[in-house]
Amino acid sequence: MKRILTAALLAALTVAASAQDATITLGSSGGSQKIPKEIYGQFAEHLGTCIYGGLWVGPESSIPNTDGYRTDVLEALRALKVPVLRWPGGCFADEYHWMDGIGPRSQRPSMKNNNWGGTIEDNSFGTHEFLNLCELLGCEPYISGNVGSGTVEELAKWVEYMTSEEGTPMAKLRAQNGRQKPWHVKYLGVGNESWGCGGNMRPEYYSDLYRRYSTYCRNYDGNKLYKIASGATDYDYNWTTVLMDNIGNLMDGVSLHYYTVSGWDGSKGSATQFDNAQYYWTLGKCLEIEDVVKKHCAIMDKKDPKKTIGLLVDEWGTWWDEEPGTIGGHLYQQNALRDAFVAALTLNVFHKYTDRVRMANIAQVVNVLQSMILTDTKGTGHMVLTPTYHVFEMYKPFQEAIYVPLDLKCEIQRVRHEMNKEMDNSDGGFRTLPLISASAAKTTTGSLVISLSNVSLDRKSDVAISLGDFKGKAVTGRILTSKSVSDFNDFEHPDRVQPAVFKDAKLKKDQLLVTLPAKSIVVLEVK
Repeated sequence: MKRILTAALLAALTVAASAQDATITLGSSGGSQKIPKEIYGQFAEHLGTCIYGGLWVGPESSIPNTDGYRTDVLEALRALKVPVLRWPGGCFADEYHWMDGIGPRSQRPSMKNNNWGGTIEDNSFGTHEFLNLCELLGCEPYISGNVGSGTVEELAKWVEYMTSEEGTPMAKLRAQNGRQKPWHVKYLGVGNESWGCGGNMRPEYYSDLYRRYSTYCRNYDGNKLYKIASGATDYDYNWTTVLMDNIGNLMDGVSLHYYTVSGWDGSKGSATQFDNAQYYWTLGKCLEIEDVVKKHCAIMDKKDPKKTIGLLVDEWGTWWDEEPGTIGGHLYQQNALRDAFVAALTLNVFHKYTDRVRMANIAQVVNVLQSMILTDTKGTGHMVLTPTYHVFEMYKPFQEAIYVPLDLKCEIQRVRHEMNKEMDNSDGGFRTLPLISASAAKTTTGSLVISLSNVSLDRKSDVAISLGDFKGKAVTGRILTSKSVSDFNDFEHPDRVQPAVFKDAKLKKDQLLVTLPAKSIVVLEVK
């Protein structure tokens, strides 16, 4: 991974082992801004072994399964309380023809996955398999429709097939394929990355296509669709402007994609082998999502001041080089403690903007990019939970909790980024990186949940938290850390990075005093 780093900057990244002090003051806990559980959404694309070998092995597999779904993965995802799952892509969505994935599996036609490694897709995992999985997980399905290579009629009939009651042609076909009752399908994406792999369209052209496609995607028998337009990639503010002007309230939401990636040409860097400067650069790049979200929100506010249209960050996360020895185009990467920090810091950002950001879907759920789970698809089929999985599990109390604003004062570090013509260069080539990240919310049970991340590699932090109007009587906590920020879990060492009980938090009158070890993520519950 190339870096533009001066000797002075490298010296600045090497700090003494003394403690840094931070203060946090909580605002009122009586607000009404809820953190929707959909912020913790997941994404599953037909890419590499995300579906086949990750979620699905088929009922005849020697790997323990529940009606073809890996039992271990199913149980791990249930433990996360996954609220929404996006499928079948991604770029794959705009080459996917849903009728190839219904009926007897042995009779389904195959296709070549042109986007991801040229793998032959046998369509054994289709509409029934996905929607039944969502029912098993108790989550909302999010369908990405084919606009790039599909037709209006095709997408309209898919909606009818999934959601219409008895009597319609597609309901009859669904019944013939073994499902009498329609599924509940709330979220419908009208295309994906239409500016790129979804058709290389101009925003004006896509806007007209959206208006046409969405017209014929109807609400059947009490099933109300939440229609999502294919939105911008990170810094493309013009795309959002054009969609707001030309589509407006004909869409319920618009998507946004943002990856923590060094660039799209050449090496992106290793997921597990990196130096201190690359670590801090990663977190600086990760936090830049806040500025991106704010700018897209400001554009939306001009046309939609009442915030009726949601912003859905339905692809986000880290993107590193594929692991050596794996299949090209399958995007299999390891997941280190560094990735867990990206997850924690990003979720803390999302919590602040849920008046507009209604959903987020990390990419992806199993075996692809910044995944929750890695599986061994051969032999006994081992499974390992990643550090990112543990962040999502620790953050579960934030789902549906009431956001509590806070004022954080901590040490700030300047980290250089490589200049990119798509970026706003007004910062003079540096990002600011607070060494502490925090978020707070009042849970559905009345307790206060606080997340704290100390991103410093070698300095602990003494944090004093003023609790405001919240009266705490007891505090418990968990911590995620490891010897090195490059540590990861694999099949030989599945528990190298895992949560532990945290005891360095004490209540003192109206304050919570916390000592955060270096490179640690802590979640506290105050009752």
